[in-house]
Amino acid sequence: MSLKVRQLRTLATDLINAYRVSVQKACRVVLLNRSAWYYKQHHRREDRPLRQRIKEIAATRVRYGLWRIYILLRREGFKDNHKRVQRIYKEEGLHLRSKRPKRNKAAAHRLERPVSSNLNQCWSMDFVQDQLFDGRKFRCLTVVDNFSRYCHAIRVGKSIKGIDVVEVMEALKKQSSLVPKRIQVDNGSEFMEEFDKWAYENGVTLDYSRPGKPTDNPFIESFNGSFRDECLNMHWFLSLDDAYEKINLWVDECNHFRPHSSLNDQTPAEVVKQCKSTEEIESKEISLPAASLREATYFAATEHNPTTSEKR
Repeated sequence: MSLKVRQLRTLATDLINAYRVSVQKACRVVLLNRSAWYYKQHHRREDRPLRQRIKEIAATRVRYGLWRIYILLRREGFKDNHKRVQRIYKEEGLHLRSKRPKRNKAAAHRLERPVSSNLNQCWSMDFVQDQLFDGRKFRCLTVVDNFSRYCHAIRVGKSIKGIDVVEVMEALKKQSSLVPKRIQVDNGSEFMEEFDKWAYENGVTLDYSRPGKPTDNPFIESFNGSFRDECLNMHWFLSLDDAYEKINLWVDECNHFRPHSSLNDQTPAEVVKQCKSTEEIESKEISLPAASLREATYFAATEHNPTTSEKR
């Protein structure tokens, strides 16, 4: 195993002091380049404020990696480049350990799907399951816009059926007049019958994934992975009300604070605003459909009337 330059310099120093040999001979014996012997380390700029801020961000955003921390630092006005941030990040031992295994590339013979180029062209919906502190399970219905990655709603309940999915979509339609042209879903029973009927009546095309192929709906799978990694796995839920509140806070952070690499490190809310026309911005104040609004009937725990399936 080769020695480091610092160790070789120590050996060369010992030879010079013990045997009174020249620097040239000592370096030749220990196989140290003389330029490395004479090299003097430049004084580094004080990085204590940057180091402290990196540790603070990593402590509060425990699942944010190097690049997200770097983007947040640039937002706050730090001018340090990514190499300095990476050095401090490694010295502090802040590396993330990915628990999700890498998957192989999806099959090549996949049906072509139109690429979303604007808001509300295509949404994605799926379910995530978790449990309370006492082991009681609950489900979360996530609704995300594929173009802006904006999370429109997360419905939480002990059991979510097709009628509950319809209630969420009707609430979004009533609250913000939002109806997508297409929705990507899996083949779950919740997306059949009642929801299929609602989609037909509202002119929405349902794009079902192939059985056993979650990669057919990559946007919602990516969102649900971040949702579980940064929210569900980070909290201890005492009740459904507690789950509502903590999930609300995370949704607001995801929409308005968390940088997305697929959006050129912008937030979904910034992308939504950019897509709005200048006339709309000047004529009226834009109210983004936030899933974290407590008055939303499909999300607020205090005003939500559970269906028969949720009372069980």
